[in-house]
Amino acid sequence: MKRLASYLALMLMGAGAVSAESITTALIPKPRPQTAVVEPPFGPLFVPVFGPTADTVRPRPRPGSTVVAIAPAPVQTSTSNSAYSVVVALRPQARPTQVAYAPAPAPVLSGGGKVQKICGNKAILGRKVSPIQGTLKGCGVSNPVEVYSVGGVELNPPAVMTCDAAKALNKWVNKGVKPAIGSLGGGPAKFSVAAGYSCRTRNNQPGAKVSEHGKGKAIDISQLTLVNGKTLNVLSHWGKGAEGQLLAKMHKSACGPFGTVLGPDADKYHKDHFHFDVAKYGNGAYCR
Repeated sequence: MKRLASYLALMLMGAGAVSAESITTALIPKPRPQTAVVEPPFGPLFVPVFGPTADTVRPRPRPGSTVVAIAPAPVQTSTSNSAYSVVVALRPQARPTQVAYAPAPAPVLSGGGKVQKICGNKAILGRKVSPIQGTLKGCGVSNPVEVYSVGGVELNPPAVMTCDAAKALNKWVNKGVKPAIGSLGGGPAKFSVAAGYSCRTRNNQPGAKVSEHGKGKAIDISQLTLVNGKTLNVLSHWGKGAEGQLLAKMHKSACGPFGTVLGPDADKYHKDHFHFDVAKYGNGAYCR
């Protein structure tokens, strides 16, 4: 019995020793495996600012996959009041290309060719037009011309008349207008024409005789413009100051080249223009 008891005691002591060792071992943590630290390669780090560049590291496509190239997105123009839009607005715009235009050719008109000297006088420029049939008895012109300038002074607009009227107008410009104006304002440049050929009665009065305008023998002038742009206007300047004196000289000098000369002092129908015509009267020229 004692031997058996001793044996059992030894067994219990061994089991206790094993248990204590196991407990002690379990409480001690196992060491962690060593973690490898990879140092990055030495060199600059490229960071794209406005998008991917050639230096940007891109992942390689997976085997068997399709790579689609995507076009860059278009630049959006902002209409908001951003700092960027303000900077763009402050930039000066490029100047437009300067184009040099060739002088316009002389106009080609419906009744004939280019504007050229007519009526056998190189100082009269215009063109021949077709005969005019009047709508009233006594109207019409068999050989009309459309006059663009006389003696270097433009008619605006061009006026249709006979060559006799055109020659009288040219004579008045050279012997009356130019001497009266002299070098003032650079000289005469343009007449404002109130009427040329017009099939109507005198002063547009019903039952009156046919006007000389209806025969192509008359022209009405309301204003003279000088080279520098200064104007002598019959309605505004007649009887007033230096301009009025010049207009009076021009009016008086027309009596001779023309058979009839009417101005603001003639009647209420001529308050704003000079009327000139080449009608012939037995008692000479009629000038008022």
